[in-house]
Amino acid sequence: MPAVVLIGAQWGDEGKGKATDLLGERVQWVVRYQGGNNAGHTVVLPDGKKFALHLIPSGILTPGVTSVIGNGVVVDPGVLLEELDGLERQGVDTSGLLVSADAHLIMPYHVAIDKVTERYLGKAKIGTTGRGIGPCYQDKIARVGVRAQDLLDEKILRQKVEAALDFKNQVLVKVYNRKALDPDQVVDTVLEHGAKFASRIADTRLLLNQALERGETVLLEGSQGTLLDVDHGTYPFVTSSNPTSGGASAGSGIGPTRITTVIGILKAYTTRVGSGPFPTELHDDMGEHLRKTGGEFGVTTGRSRRTGWFDAVIARYAARVNGITDYFLTKLDVLSGLEKVPVCVGYEIDGTRVDDMPMTQTDVHHAVPVYEELPGWFEDISECRTFEELPANAQAYVRHLEEISGARMSAIGVGPGRDQTIVRHDMLG
Repeated sequence: MPAVVLIGAQWGDEGKGKATDLLGERVQWVVRYQGGNNAGHTVVLPDGKKFALHLIPSGILTPGVTSVIGNGVVVDPGVLLEELDGLERQGVDTSGLLVSADAHLIMPYHVAIDKVTERYLGKAKIGTTGRGIGPCYQDKIARVGVRAQDLLDEKILRQKVEAALDFKNQVLVKVYNRKALDPDQVVDTVLEHGAKFASRIADTRLLLNQALERGETVLLEGSQGTLLDVDHGTYPFVTSSNPTSGGASAGSGIGPTRITTVIGILKAYTTRVGSGPFPTELHDDMGEHLRKTGGEFGVTTGRSRRTGWFDAVIARYAARVNGITDYFLTKLDVLSGLEKVPVCVGYEIDGTRVDDMPMTQTDVHHAVPVYEELPGWFEDISECRTFEELPANAQAYVRHLEEISGARMSAIGVGPGRDQTIVRHDMLG
């Protein structure tokens, strides 16, 4: 049986949690393979109950699914415990959650350095969430990181923390004029947290491959989006990991030949959070309309999302770099009530028309969108459950996006609820 990758095809916040939840009843494992608690997924159940997930895969809300925090994720132990406690208070069974022994831990010094560095950059800031994700990945690559398995060996943990703080305290005190952190206090705090989820630490690489060999289906869930990928995104305004489908293998330990389906999530318009280029961004009343109607505020940070029209250049790019087989188009309902709906079909850069993602950072910043205007619709589509029930202009909008985006539109979201989805094609085949 296959491994299936679910990824954001824009700058994140496309509605991946809804898609994971929709597919969850047909899979046995859901794996988060990168990122940290700098991401958020909102899932609304049929009874109206809403869940905001940050570290834990959306599969946790589906009974019988084993949820895995993979080796490519960076985990803040305190945040993980808070999220588990919040889910359990809402009656969610979290016993099926596992944490990879190789997942790196976000330490208190990572958070401290992230916050002070971003403040120090001033107007040149990247727009991080200040949660220590970047500094943790830096330590991972520098081979001085702390992993979940280190919680099982206090001696190794203490050695790593003391070695890290020998240097990082110098940076905090002498460069940024901040207080030094006490190694003993850091170790004690992390051990206290770790004791509460030590039983969940596992060789998830082995377990996932064994599951595939038994014929079970594994859904690999990315956070953020394609244009925030550290290699393939709008660098340097990106995250510190690889949300693209290629990151799914590295972040889970599942070989790429096991992956048979890549599902990309697209909003019917475009949003992004934080700094960086955004060719179709709207700075007018229409941008505010999309923000308010779509509820475009970050799940993790609460920050207002920047809004703009659908960008087919980005969609085609995402289809290529991820090998997308199916698109899930979300929030089509937000566009109801508009007389005309512009769609970006290309860019103009210094007087030249381009239809593909520009190669250089400079050209991306200079890109001016080329629009086509499609007729809008005024009907409420939130109760539609088949494609044929959609207004004719809404159908035409979806078909046009399919033609210019590089993959078929297999599912369409017409509201925030779990059941507010139109399925055109079976994405799991």
